[in-house]
Amino acid sequence: MNIKNINLIIGREYSVRVKKKSFILTTILTPVLMAALIVVPSLVMLSGDGEHKSIIVIDNSHCVQPYFENSESTTYQFDTSGKNIDDLKAEFNDLDCYAIVGISDLDASGNATVVTYSKEPLSMELKSDIKKSVKSALEDRKLGGFNIENIQEIMASIETDVNVTALTIKEDGQEKEDSVEMYMAIAYILSFMIYMFVFLFGGMVMRGVIDEKSNRIIEVLVSSVQSIDLMMGKIIGVALVALTQFVIWIGLTAALVGGVSTVAGQSLLTKASALEEVADVPGMNSSADDIAAAAEVLQDEGIVSDIMTQLSELNIPYILGCFLIYFLLGYLLYAAMFAAVGAAVDNEADTQQLSLPITIPLILGLFIMLHTFQHPSSQLSFWASIIPFTSPMVMLARIPFGVVPAWQLILSIALLIITFIFTTYISAKIYKIGILMYGKKATFKDLFKWLKQKN
Repeated sequence: MNIKNINLIIGREYSVRVKKKSFILTTILTPVLMAALIVVPSLVMLSGDGEHKSIIVIDNSHCVQPYFENSESTTYQFDTSGKNIDDLKAEFNDLDCYAIVGISDLDASGNATVVTYSKEPLSMELKSDIKKSVKSALEDRKLGGFNIENIQEIMASIETDVNVTALTIKEDGQEKEDSVEMYMAIAYILSFMIYMFVFLFGGMVMRGVIDEKSNRIIEVLVSSVQSIDLMMGKIIGVALVALTQFVIWIGLTAALVGGVSTVAGQSLLTKASALEEVADVPGMNSSADDIAAAAEVLQDEGIVSDIMTQLSELNIPYILGCFLIYFLLGYLLYAAMFAAVGAAVDNEADTQQLSLPITIPLILGLFIMLHTFQHPSSQLSFWASIIPFTSPMVMLARIPFGVVPAWQLILSIALLIITFIFTTYISAKIYKIGILMYGKKATFKDLFKWLKQKN
Protein backbone atom coordinates (compact mmCIF):
# COMPACT_ATOMS: atom_id res chain seq x y z
CA MET A 1 0.00 0.00 0.00
CA ASN A 2 1.13 3.53 -0.78
CA ILE A 3 0.53 5.73 2.26
CA LYS A 4 0.89 8.93 0.22
CA ASN A 5 -1.81 7.88 -2.23
CA ILE A 6 -4.08 6.75 0.60
CA ASN A 7 -3.70 10.15 2.29
CA LEU A 8 -4.60 11.91 -0.96
CA ILE A 9 -7.72 9.78 -1.37
CA ILE A 10 -8.67 10.33 2.28
CA GLY A 11 -8.38 14.08 1.78
CA ARG A 12 -10.47 13.94 -1.38
CA GLU A 13 -13.21 11.82 0.17
CA TYR A 14 -13.34 13.99 3.28
CA SER A 15 -13.38 17.38 1.53
CA VAL A 16 -15.91 16.34 -1.09
CA ARG A 17 -18.37 14.97 1.45
CA VAL A 18 -18.16 17.70 4.12
CA LYS A 19 -18.77 20.37 1.48
CA LYS A 20 -22.01 18.81 0.31
CA LYS A 21 -25.20 20.65 1.21
CA SER A 22 -26.72 17.39 2.46
CA PHE A 23 -23.86 16.97 4.96
CA ILE A 24 -24.20 20.53 6.23
CA LEU A 25 -27.97 20.30 6.55
CA THR A 26 -27.99 16.92 8.33
CA THR A 27 -25.14 17.99 10.61
CA ILE A 28 -27.07 21.08 11.74
CA LEU A 29 -30.64 19.76 11.68
CA THR A 30 -30.02 16.40 13.37
CA PRO A 31 -28.91 17.90 16.73
CA VAL A 32 -31.87 20.29 16.61
CA LEU A 33 -34.27 17.37 16.05
CA MET A 34 -32.58 15.24 18.72
CA ALA A 35 -32.73 18.10 21.21
CA ALA A 36 -36.37 18.70 20.31
CA LEU A 37 -37.19 15.04 20.94
CA ILE A 38 -35.64 15.35 24.40
CA VAL A 39 -36.87 18.79 25.43
CA VAL A 40 -40.24 19.32 23.72
CA PRO A 41 -42.13 16.43 25.42
CA SER A 42 -41.06 17.73 28.83
CA LEU A 43 -42.06 21.29 27.99
CA VAL A 44 -45.41 20.14 26.64
CA MET A 45 -46.11 18.12 29.78
CA LEU A 46 -45.20 21.07 31.99
CA SER A 47 -47.17 23.66 30.05
CA GLY A 48 -50.38 21.68 29.46
CA ASP A 49 -52.86 22.70 26.80
CA GLY A 50 -53.67 26.05 28.47
CA GLU A 51 -57.45 25.54 28.11
CA HIS A 52 -59.74 25.70 31.15
CA LYS A 53 -62.27 22.88 31.18
CA SER A 54 -65.66 22.96 32.87
CA ILE A 55 -67.07 19.52 33.72
CA ILE A 56 -70.73 18.96 34.68
CA VAL A 57 -71.21 15.98 37.03
CA ILE A 58 -74.43 14.14 37.86
CA ASP A 59 -73.75 12.16 41.04
CA ASN A 60 -76.52 9.61 41.52
CA SER A 61 -74.35 7.74 44.01
CA HIS A 62 -74.53 10.72 46.41
CA CYS A 63 -71.08 9.98 47.79
CA VAL A 64 -68.56 11.08 45.16
CA GLN A 65 -69.00 14.85 45.10
CA PRO A 66 -66.56 15.69 47.96
CA TYR A 67 -63.80 13.77 46.21
CA PHE A 68 -63.73 15.89 43.05
CA GLU A 69 -61.16 18.68 43.40
CA ASN A 70 -60.95 21.69 41.12
CA SER A 71 -57.60 22.65 39.62
CA GLU A 72 -56.17 25.49 37.58
CA SER A 73 -57.28 23.77 34.37
CA THR A 74 -60.46 21.95 35.46
CA THR A 75 -63.64 22.96 37.32
CA TYR A 76 -66.29 20.42 38.35
CA GLN A 77 -69.90 21.62 38.52
CA PHE A 78 -72.51 19.34 40.12
CA ASP A 79 -75.96 19.45 38.58
CA THR A 80 -78.79 19.90 41.09
CA SER A 81 -81.63 20.46 38.64
CA GLY A 82 -82.82 16.86 38.86
CA LYS A 83 -82.18 16.17 35.18
CA ASN A 84 -80.79 12.82 34.17
CA ILE A 85 -77.75 12.22 32.03
CA ASP A 86 -79.82 11.81 28.85
CA ASP A 87 -81.46 15.22 29.35
CA LEU A 88 -78.07 16.93 29.74
CA LYS A 89 -76.68 15.02 26.79
CA ALA A 90 -79.50 16.34 24.61
CA GLU A 91 -78.72 19.89 25.73
CA PHE A 92 -74.96 19.49 25.38
CA ASN A 93 -74.58 22.08 22.60
CA ASP A 94 -76.32 24.71 24.73
CA LEU A 95 -74.24 24.00 27.82
CA ASP A 96 -71.02 25.87 28.44
CA CYS A 97 -69.02 22.81 29.38
CA TYR A 98 -66.27 20.58 28.09
CA ALA A 99 -67.76 17.25 29.19
CA ILE A 100 -70.60 15.65 31.13
CA VAL A 101 -69.90 12.97 33.72
CA GLY A 102 -72.66 10.65 34.88
CA ILE A 103 -72.22 8.48 37.99
CA SER A 104 -74.83 5.74 38.43
CA ASP A 105 -76.66 4.63 41.56
CA LEU A 106 -74.79 2.24 43.82
CA ASP A 107 -75.50 -1.42 43.19
CA ALA A 108 -75.84 -4.14 45.83
CA SER A 109 -72.03 -4.40 46.13
CA GLY A 110 -71.57 -0.67 46.58
CA ASN A 111 -70.14 -0.16 43.10
CA ALA A 112 -71.06 2.44 40.50
CA THR A 113 -70.44 2.94 36.82
CA VAL A 114 -69.20 6.14 35.21
CA VAL A 115 -70.01 7.42 31.74
CA THR A 116 -68.70 10.59 30.11
CA TYR A 117 -69.83 12.57 27.10
CA SER A 118 -67.69 15.12 25.28
CA LYS A 119 -67.21 16.56 21.81
CA GLU A 120 -63.62 15.30 21.68
CA PRO A 121 -61.88 12.38 23.37
CA LEU A 122 -60.98 13.03 27.00
CA SER A 123 -57.31 13.37 27.75
CA MET A 124 -55.70 10.51 29.63
CA GLU A 125 -54.97 12.83 32.54
CA LEU A 126 -58.59 14.00 32.91
CA LYS A 127 -59.94 10.48 32.53
CA SER A 128 -57.51 9.28 35.18
CA ASP A 129 -58.56 12.07 37.59
CA ILE A 130 -62.23 11.18 37.23
CA LYS A 131 -61.53 7.49 37.74
CA LYS A 132 -59.33 8.19 40.76
CA SER A 133 -61.95 10.42 42.44
CA VAL A 134 -64.78 7.90 42.01
CA LYS A 135 -62.55 5.00 43.08
CA SER A 136 -61.47 6.79 46.26
CA ALA A 137 -65.06 7.68 47.15
CA LEU A 138 -66.37 4.15 46.72
CA GLU A 139 -63.45 2.58 48.58
CA ASP A 140 -63.84 4.96 51.51
CA ARG A 141 -67.59 4.24 51.65
CA LYS A 142 -66.94 0.50 51.71
CA LEU A 143 -64.32 0.88 54.43
CA GLY A 144 -66.76 2.95 56.50
CA GLY A 145 -69.23 0.07 56.41
CA PHE A 146 -66.95 -2.03 58.61
CA ASN A 147 -67.53 0.36 61.56
CA ILE A 148 -63.90 0.20 62.60
CA GLU A 149 -62.74 3.23 64.53
CA ASN A 150 -60.00 5.29 62.82
CA ILE A 151 -60.02 2.96 59.83
CA GLN A 152 -58.69 5.67 57.53
CA GLU A 153 -55.66 6.20 59.75
CA ILE A 154 -55.13 2.45 59.97
CA MET A 155 -55.23 2.02 56.21
CA ALA A 156 -52.88 4.96 55.75
CA SER A 157 -50.41 3.47 58.21
CA ILE A 158 -50.48 0.13 56.38
CA GLU A 159 -49.31 1.63 53.10
CA THR A 160 -45.61 0.95 52.82
CA ASP A 161 -43.04 2.15 50.31
CA VAL A 162 -40.13 -0.29 50.01
CA ASN A 163 -36.81 0.95 48.63
CA VAL A 164 -34.36 -1.69 47.44
CA THR A 165 -30.70 -0.70 47.41
CA ALA A 166 -28.71 -2.92 45.07
CA LEU A 167 -25.02 -3.21 45.98
CA THR A 168 -22.29 -4.98 44.06
CA ILE A 169 -19.26 -6.37 45.87
CA LYS A 170 -16.08 -5.54 43.98
CA GLU A 171 -12.99 -7.72 43.82
CA ASP A 172 -11.30 -5.59 46.49
CA GLY A 173 -14.26 -6.12 48.83
CA GLN A 174 -15.70 -2.62 48.48
CA GLU A 175 -19.39 -2.06 47.86
CA LYS A 176 -20.85 -0.17 44.93
CA GLU A 177 -24.46 0.94 44.56
CA ASP A 178 -25.94 -0.06 41.23
CA SER A 179 -28.57 1.53 39.02
CA VAL A 180 -29.67 -1.07 36.51
CA GLU A 181 -32.07 1.39 34.85
CA MET A 182 -29.21 3.82 34.22
CA TYR A 183 -26.98 1.03 32.88
CA MET A 184 -29.71 -0.15 30.54
CA ALA A 185 -30.36 3.36 29.21
CA ILE A 186 -26.68 4.03 28.49
CA ALA A 187 -26.15 0.55 27.02
CA TYR A 188 -29.16 0.92 24.71
CA ILE A 189 -28.15 4.37 23.48
CA LEU A 190 -24.52 3.44 22.79
CA SER A 191 -25.28 0.06 21.21
CA PHE A 192 -28.02 1.41 18.98
CA MET A 193 -25.76 4.28 17.89
CA ILE A 194 -23.11 1.73 16.87
CA TYR A 195 -25.73 -0.19 14.87
CA MET A 196 -27.11 2.96 13.24
CA PHE A 197 -23.78 4.56 12.37
CA VAL A 198 -22.21 1.36 11.01
CA PHE A 199 -25.23 0.86 8.77
CA LEU A 200 -25.37 4.53 7.76
CA PHE A 201 -21.73 5.17 6.97
CA GLY A 202 -21.01 1.65 5.67
CA GLY A 203 -23.82 2.16 3.20
CA MET A 204 -22.31 5.53 2.32
CA VAL A 205 -19.07 3.80 1.29
CA MET A 206 -21.00 1.31 -0.84
CA ARG A 207 -23.03 4.00 -2.60
CA GLY A 208 -19.87 6.07 -3.21
CA VAL A 209 -18.19 3.14 -4.93
CA ILE A 210 -21.29 2.48 -7.07
CA ASP A 211 -21.54 6.15 -8.12
CA GLU A 212 -17.90 6.35 -9.15
CA LYS A 213 -18.14 3.03 -10.96
CA SER A 214 -21.28 4.03 -12.87
CA ASN A 215 -19.72 7.40 -13.83
CA ARG A 216 -16.53 5.66 -15.00
CA ILE A 217 -14.53 7.87 -12.64
CA ILE A 218 -13.12 4.74 -11.09
CA GLU A 219 -11.20 3.92 -14.27
CA VAL A 220 -9.29 7.19 -14.06
CA LEU A 221 -8.56 6.66 -10.36
CA VAL A 222 -7.37 3.07 -10.79
CA SER A 223 -4.99 4.16 -13.54
CA SER A 224 -3.24 6.38 -10.98
CA VAL A 225 -3.42 4.38 -7.73
CA GLN A 226 -3.73 0.77 -6.68
CA SER A 227 -7.21 -0.56 -5.94
CA ILE A 228 -6.31 -1.40 -2.32
CA ASP A 229 -5.13 2.17 -1.76
CA LEU A 230 -8.36 3.46 -3.28
CA MET A 231 -10.52 1.25 -1.08
CA MET A 232 -8.65 2.06 2.14
CA GLY A 233 -8.62 5.77 1.37
CA LYS A 234 -12.36 5.75 0.73
CA ILE A 235 -13.11 3.80 3.93
CA ILE A 236 -10.91 5.96 6.17
CA GLY A 237 -12.11 9.18 4.52
CA VAL A 238 -15.75 8.35 5.23
CA ALA A 239 -14.75 7.31 8.78
CA LEU A 240 -13.31 10.79 9.36
CA VAL A 241 -16.51 12.31 7.97
CA ALA A 242 -18.50 10.16 10.40
CA LEU A 243 -16.35 11.19 13.36
CA THR A 244 -16.62 14.86 12.42
CA GLN A 245 -20.39 14.64 12.15
CA PHE A 246 -20.64 12.61 15.36
CA VAL A 247 -18.59 15.11 17.40
CA ILE A 248 -20.64 18.04 16.06
CA TRP A 249 -23.88 16.21 16.81
CA ILE A 250 -22.86 15.47 20.39
CA GLY A 251 -21.64 19.01 21.01
CA LEU A 252 -24.65 20.80 19.51
CA THR A 253 -27.20 18.43 21.10
CA ALA A 254 -25.62 18.81 24.54
CA ALA A 255 -25.50 22.60 24.16
CA LEU A 256 -29.13 22.86 23.01
CA VAL A 257 -30.50 20.49 25.65
CA GLY A 258 -28.39 22.07 28.38
CA GLY A 259 -29.42 25.60 27.44
CA VAL A 260 -33.16 24.88 27.27
CA SER A 261 -33.07 22.73 30.40
CA THR A 262 -31.27 25.46 32.33
CA VAL A 263 -33.80 28.11 31.37
CA ALA A 264 -36.80 25.84 32.05
CA GLY A 265 -35.27 24.51 35.25
CA GLN A 266 -34.60 27.97 36.66
CA SER A 267 -38.18 29.00 35.93
CA LEU A 268 -39.57 25.95 37.69
CA LEU A 269 -37.27 26.31 40.68
CA THR A 270 -38.21 29.99 41.03
CA LYS A 271 -41.90 29.07 41.11
CA ALA A 272 -41.31 26.27 43.60
CA SER A 273 -39.26 28.50 45.91
CA ALA A 274 -41.91 31.22 45.81
CA LEU A 275 -44.65 28.75 46.70
CA GLU A 276 -42.59 27.36 49.57
CA GLU A 277 -42.03 30.85 50.97
CA VAL A 278 -45.76 31.61 50.79
CA ALA A 279 -46.60 28.38 52.54
CA ASP A 280 -44.15 29.12 55.37
CA VAL A 281 -45.36 32.66 56.09
CA PRO A 282 -47.90 32.73 58.99
CA GLY A 283 -51.33 33.84 57.88
CA MET A 284 -50.61 33.22 54.20
CA ASN A 285 -52.30 30.32 52.44
CA SER A 286 -51.57 29.19 48.91
CA SER A 287 -53.88 26.80 47.14
CA ALA A 288 -53.46 23.08 47.58
CA ASP A 289 -52.84 22.75 43.86
CA ASP A 290 -49.97 25.25 43.98
CA ILE A 291 -48.37 23.50 46.96
CA ALA A 292 -48.74 20.16 45.19
CA ALA A 293 -47.17 21.63 42.06
CA ALA A 294 -44.25 22.90 44.11
CA ALA A 295 -43.83 19.50 45.71
CA GLU A 296 -43.79 17.83 42.30
CA VAL A 297 -41.15 20.29 41.09
CA LEU A 298 -38.96 19.58 44.10
CA GLN A 299 -39.48 15.86 43.65
CA ASP A 300 -38.48 16.10 39.98
CA GLU A 301 -35.38 18.05 40.99
CA GLY A 302 -34.55 15.25 43.43
CA ILE A 303 -34.88 12.69 40.65
CA VAL A 304 -32.61 14.76 38.41
CA SER A 305 -30.12 15.01 41.27
CA ASP A 306 -30.18 11.22 41.73
CA ILE A 307 -29.58 10.72 38.00
CA MET A 308 -26.64 13.12 38.03
CA THR A 309 -25.21 11.34 41.07
CA GLN A 310 -25.50 7.97 39.36
CA LEU A 311 -23.84 9.35 36.23
CA SER A 312 -20.98 10.76 38.29
CA GLU A 313 -20.31 7.30 39.70
CA LEU A 314 -19.87 5.83 36.21
CA ASN A 315 -16.49 5.78 34.52
CA ILE A 316 -17.63 8.00 31.64
CA PRO A 317 -14.18 8.37 29.96
CA TYR A 318 -13.77 4.58 29.96
CA ILE A 319 -17.25 4.04 28.47
CA LEU A 320 -16.77 6.72 25.80
CA GLY A 321 -13.30 5.37 24.99
CA CYS A 322 -14.73 1.89 24.44
CA PHE A 323 -17.50 3.38 22.33
CA LEU A 324 -15.01 5.12 20.02
CA ILE A 325 -12.86 1.98 19.71
CA TYR A 326 -15.77 -0.29 18.83
CA PHE A 327 -17.36 2.32 16.61
CA LEU A 328 -14.18 2.73 14.53
CA LEU A 329 -13.32 -0.97 14.38
CA GLY A 330 -16.91 -2.01 13.72
CA TYR A 331 -17.23 0.58 10.99
CA LEU A 332 -13.92 -0.42 9.37
CA LEU A 333 -14.92 -4.10 9.44
CA TYR A 334 -18.30 -3.59 7.81
CA ALA A 335 -17.22 -0.74 5.52
CA ALA A 336 -14.65 -3.03 3.87
CA MET A 337 -17.41 -5.53 3.13
CA PHE A 338 -19.80 -2.82 1.90
CA ALA A 339 -17.04 -1.50 -0.39
CA ALA A 340 -16.62 -4.97 -1.89
CA VAL A 341 -20.37 -5.22 -2.52
CA GLY A 342 -20.38 -1.77 -4.14
CA ALA A 343 -17.54 -2.79 -6.43
CA ALA A 344 -19.34 -5.98 -7.51
CA VAL A 345 -22.52 -4.30 -8.80
CA ASP A 346 -23.43 -1.56 -11.26
CA ASN A 347 -26.38 -0.05 -9.39
CA GLU A 348 -27.78 0.05 -5.89
CA ALA A 349 -30.78 -2.13 -6.79
CA ASP A 350 -28.44 -5.11 -7.29
CA THR A 351 -26.91 -4.86 -3.81
CA GLN A 352 -29.73 -6.55 -1.87
CA GLN A 353 -28.63 -10.13 -2.47
CA LEU A 354 -24.93 -9.52 -1.89
CA SER A 355 -25.42 -7.29 1.16
CA LEU A 356 -27.70 -9.78 2.95
CA PRO A 357 -24.80 -11.69 4.59
CA ILE A 358 -23.54 -8.33 5.88
CA THR A 359 -26.82 -7.08 7.32
CA ILE A 360 -27.79 -10.35 9.04
CA PRO A 361 -24.96 -10.20 11.67
CA LEU A 362 -25.81 -6.55 12.33
CA ILE A 363 -29.49 -7.31 12.91
CA LEU A 364 -28.59 -10.41 14.95
CA GLY A 365 -26.32 -8.28 17.13
CA LEU A 366 -29.18 -5.85 17.67
CA PHE A 367 -31.47 -8.61 18.98
CA ILE A 368 -28.76 -10.09 21.20
CA MET A 369 -28.17 -6.58 22.53
CA LEU A 370 -31.75 -6.56 23.86
CA HIS A 371 -31.09 -9.87 25.62
CA THR A 372 -27.86 -8.48 27.09
CA PHE A 373 -29.73 -5.72 28.96
CA GLN A 374 -31.30 -8.36 31.19
CA HIS A 375 -28.44 -10.88 31.22
CA PRO A 376 -25.09 -9.08 30.69
CA SER A 377 -23.08 -12.06 31.98
CA SER A 378 -24.89 -14.89 30.17
CA GLN A 379 -23.07 -17.24 27.81
CA LEU A 380 -24.92 -15.78 24.83
CA SER A 381 -23.94 -12.24 25.79
CA PHE A 382 -20.33 -13.30 26.40
CA TRP A 383 -19.82 -15.07 23.08
CA ALA A 384 -21.68 -12.41 21.10
CA SER A 385 -19.40 -9.77 22.64
CA ILE A 386 -16.34 -11.76 21.58
CA ILE A 387 -17.38 -12.70 18.02
CA PRO A 388 -16.21 -9.75 15.86
CA PHE A 389 -19.35 -9.42 13.72
CA THR A 390 -21.60 -8.79 16.74
CA SER A 391 -19.13 -7.54 19.36
CA PRO A 392 -19.37 -3.80 18.55
CA MET A 393 -23.00 -3.71 19.67
CA VAL A 394 -23.14 -6.44 22.31
CA MET A 395 -19.92 -5.45 24.11
CA LEU A 396 -21.18 -1.86 24.34
CA ALA A 397 -24.35 -3.25 25.96
CA ARG A 398 -22.26 -5.07 28.61
CA ILE A 399 -19.67 -2.41 29.44
CA PRO A 400 -21.93 0.00 31.45
CA PHE A 401 -22.88 -2.87 33.79
CA GLY A 402 -19.24 -3.28 34.83
CA VAL A 403 -19.22 -7.04 34.23
CA VAL A 404 -16.53 -7.14 31.53
CA PRO A 405 -13.08 -8.26 32.77
CA ALA A 406 -10.03 -6.69 31.13
CA TRP A 407 -9.07 -9.94 29.39
CA GLN A 408 -12.47 -10.20 27.69
CA LEU A 409 -12.24 -6.63 26.45
CA ILE A 410 -8.68 -7.13 25.14
CA LEU A 411 -9.62 -10.43 23.47
CA SER A 412 -12.68 -8.88 21.84
CA ILE A 413 -10.75 -5.90 20.45
CA ALA A 414 -7.87 -8.11 19.26
CA LEU A 415 -10.22 -10.46 17.42
CA LEU A 416 -12.01 -7.47 15.91
CA ILE A 417 -8.73 -6.06 14.58
CA ILE A 418 -7.60 -9.43 13.19
CA THR A 419 -10.98 -9.98 11.53
CA PHE A 420 -10.87 -6.47 10.06
CA ILE A 421 -7.44 -7.13 8.51
CA PHE A 422 -8.53 -10.51 7.11
CA THR A 423 -11.84 -9.10 5.81
CA THR A 424 -10.04 -6.16 4.23
CA TYR A 425 -7.70 -8.55 2.40
CA ILE A 426 -10.67 -10.53 1.02
CA SER A 427 -12.65 -7.42 0.17
CA ALA A 428 -9.64 -5.89 -1.58
CA LYS A 429 -9.41 -8.89 -3.94
CA ILE A 430 -13.11 -8.57 -4.79
CA TYR A 431 -12.79 -4.79 -5.07
CA LYS A 432 -9.77 -5.01 -7.39
CA ILE A 433 -11.64 -7.07 -9.98
CA GLY A 434 -15.19 -5.85 -9.36
CA ILE A 435 -14.60 -2.13 -9.90
CA LEU A 436 -13.69 -2.76 -13.55
CA MET A 437 -16.53 -5.22 -14.26
CA TYR A 438 -19.54 -3.74 -16.08
CA GLY A 439 -22.80 -4.98 -17.55
CA LYS A 440 -23.12 -8.15 -15.49
CA LYS A 441 -24.72 -8.69 -12.11
CA ALA A 442 -22.21 -10.46 -9.90
CA THR A 443 -23.28 -13.56 -7.95
CA PHE A 444 -21.73 -15.31 -4.96
CA LYS A 445 -20.20 -17.77 -7.43
CA ASP A 446 -18.50 -14.89 -9.24
CA LEU A 447 -17.16 -13.49 -5.98
CA PHE A 448 -15.71 -16.90 -5.08
CA LYS A 449 -13.96 -17.08 -8.45
CA TRP A 450 -12.49 -13.61 -7.95
CA LEU A 451 -11.14 -14.64 -4.56
CA LYS A 452 -9.34 -17.66 -6.07
CA GLN A 453 -7.65 -15.62 -8.77
CA LYS A 454 -3.98 -14.92 -8.20
CA ASN A 455 -2.71 -11.34 -8.11
